[in-house]
Amino acid sequence: MSTSIWWIRRDMRVTDNKALQSAAIDGTVVPLFVVDPRFEKAGLARRAFMFDALRSLDAATGGKLVLRYGDPAAEVSQMAKELGARTVHIASDFAPYGQARDQSVREALKKVDATFVESDSPYCVNPGTVLKDDGTPLKVFTPFYRRWSLVDFTSAVETRVSYADAVSHCQGYPDIDSSALNLPDAGEEAAWRRWDEWSPRLDAYQEERNNPGVDGTSMMSPYLRFGVVHPRQLIARLNGTSGADHYRRELAWREFYADVLFHQPRTMWENLQEKMNVLPRDTDAAAHARFEKFCAAQTGYPVVDAGIRQMLSTGMMHNRVRMIVASFLVKDLHLPWQWGARFFMEHLVDGDIASNNHGWQWTAGTGTDAAPFFRVFNPTSQSAKFDPTGTYLRRWIPELAELDNASIHEPSTLGLLAPSGYPEPMVDHAVERIEALARYKSVSGK
Repeated sequence: MSTSIWWIRRDMRVTDNKALQSAAIDGTVVPLFVVDPRFEKAGLARRAFMFDALRSLDAATGGKLVLRYGDPAAEVSQMAKELGARTVHIASDFAPYGQARDQSVREALKKVDATFVESDSPYCVNPGTVLKDDGTPLKVFTPFYRRWSLVDFTSAVETRVSYADAVSHCQGYPDIDSSALNLPDAGEEAAWRRWDEWSPRLDAYQEERNNPGVDGTSMMSPYLRFGVVHPRQLIARLNGTSGADHYRRELAWREFYADVLFHQPRTMWENLQEKMNVLPRDTDAAAHARFEKFCAAQTGYPVVDAGIRQMLSTGMMHNRVRMIVASFLVKDLHLPWQWGARFFMEHLVDGDIASNNHGWQWTAGTGTDAAPFFRVFNPTSQSAKFDPTGTYLRRWIPELAELDNASIHEPSTLGLLAPSGYPEPMVDHAVERIEALARYKSVSGK
């Protein structure tokens, strides 16, 4: 029987995996994961979670997963040559680096008489598929969502998978000390255990998703990031409630941002709305000092500091809090959104370049479907509105835990009675809001 390679990337699961099923039809399967040197740039949380997910996947394949380190073009083609494999089965990658990498591997495989077979992707609908009638990309989410919703997508047809016996040159897992982090459990079983635990709250998702003090979100983002679950699997489990409909829209936002990046790769680090390029940003030594305080969760605004502490501790940050934190960096500190986006990508376990960077642009008013720049989040009122009992703040800022439900959102108003271990606000939000709007008016004329 022939041997095929399942090159694993963002599809770390054995269920509903079309690339794995395609490889199984072709012959006995060698599951291969190549640790690209580029991944060393990822933060500790994402690297630790990824290797834990791979360990779980290795167990699910009967210990047959092959781990190699190095340039994917060299490692994948070398494995194909060693095995005499004629096909390498993948879930397609649509991000700029992934496409360039895959083209290099494709060329290397030609030299050993092997080819790619693309059978899946991390998305329900592949980026570049949803278009206007004239064949051009959709630039606004709502019309994208309407057309995206009309595209049929199906699960994999499960067949028996025969994994090849142990392959030589399998390299071990790195020794990563993530003991200081409280990361989500990795692997398919953990993902579905979390879903089963949370899904009874799905009906209330639309109301609870903005409150960081309750268990209102599914926490599926790390599993989606690495393909431990596929979004079509989640959609198949949705009921017909308004909460489920809203959850489906959130999954579509992920696909929309991937589509935007696919059509305009420059937007990974550049403003989609180029007119915003002239908006004054602070980048001097004082700006860097403010950024250091921001990254150290020492802003003096409890909800901002709580969000950063949550991310540094767990690799996660509640979505509503992400927006508040991003607004504070861009509109209170007047720093480039790219600084915040890189900081998030360094620490988020679910760090996805399309969703993260276009989410930052949404808040910064420079992206597609962007919140207008003049919509400036007030971190204190946002905190009081979405965490009224201070549950979230008390969890992540214990030095404020004894304050009442009103004072905890703005402890500086207590004067001498304010907790001594928590800093004063580093800026005055009212003053910086006026400054942000003045800067916007100077370039927009509005």
